[in-house]
Amino acid sequence: MKANAVVFKSKNEVSFESVECPDPEPDQVVVDVSHSWISNGTEGSYLRGERVDGDTPWRPGDPSPFPIVAGYQKVGTVDWVGPEVTNLKKGDSVFVSVSSISGMFEPRGGHISPSVSSRGAVIKLPPGLDPVAYSGLVLTQVGFNCGDRPRFDPGDPAIVVGDGLVGQWAGQMLASRGADVVMIGRRPDRLQKFTQGDTILENGSDWTKVVAERFPEGVQVGVDTVGSLGVMGQLESVMRRFGHLVSAGFYGTDDCMALQPPRYKELSIDLVSGATLPRLEKTMELVANGTLDTLSLITHRFPVHEAAKAWDLIESKKESALGVVLEWK
Repeated sequence: MKANAVVFKSKNEVSFESVECPDPEPDQVVVDVSHSWISNGTEGSYLRGERVDGDTPWRPGDPSPFPIVAGYQKVGTVDWVGPEVTNLKKGDSVFVSVSSISGMFEPRGGHISPSVSSRGAVIKLPPGLDPVAYSGLVLTQVGFNCGDRPRFDPGDPAIVVGDGLVGQWAGQMLASRGADVVMIGRRPDRLQKFTQGDTILENGSDWTKVVAERFPEGVQVGVDTVGSLGVMGQLESVMRRFGHLVSAGFYGTDDCMALQPPRYKELSIDLVSGATLPRLEKTMELVANGTLDTLSLITHRFPVHEAAKAWDLIESKKESALGVVLEWK
């Protein structure tokens, strides 16, 4: 069957075009998409040819990962339900992760409509909130994981490095659990959006000195959302004994971390990646009750046929693009 999709044709080349996808099977669901949320970091590295699959970096000798339909999060309305699917019906408002697609580097994609997906990739939305609030659910769940994994007591200090979406949601989650959160970032407009704790503008100065002065007994939780081994080292330097590090960035081929330094303080390390249905459902619950705020982080909306303009904005950094949503209607 035919569908429309945002296709990365080659490095830094974005097109909105008609594509082929498999006809739906009895255990699948077809969704008419209304909004899809761009994952600036993950999809951007695909657009630059830096990944070949998920968290797998492209290396010399690997095939060129194009063309590809990137992305993994969208919302819409159920248009067709296979006879083996019993708990969804036409007209239901749903979240969808990846969809089946033909003729691409990967047989699945995010920014595509109509979406042909397995039942496991579709979650019914709760009533009451604008469905757009859930259109970035997979990415929101990464931030939830960052803030849900660490062990700490209420009032313990937590440092989040990165003022992007994952950093924002990690900070929100940690604060909801009672941590004393400080976010480190480079963009004042983004840092202003984090209202659940304090912020430090990283402008070339050594933020670790500021943190060490504020928390002389050390930090209990340190979260890297930017994908930097240097940042992981900085976090190690301010941690207290038995503290908890969380890594949520993409490190590409520069991914070798020395284990001896964190052993000195007996630090725990969580490596956050991927999504599971229970975590997505819990994240959805937290969005619904206002613990995790998504709508205020949307800075730009583009008609889907202008996806190339959206990516030009993201990659050129002409403006500070945080949450970027494509509108399909």
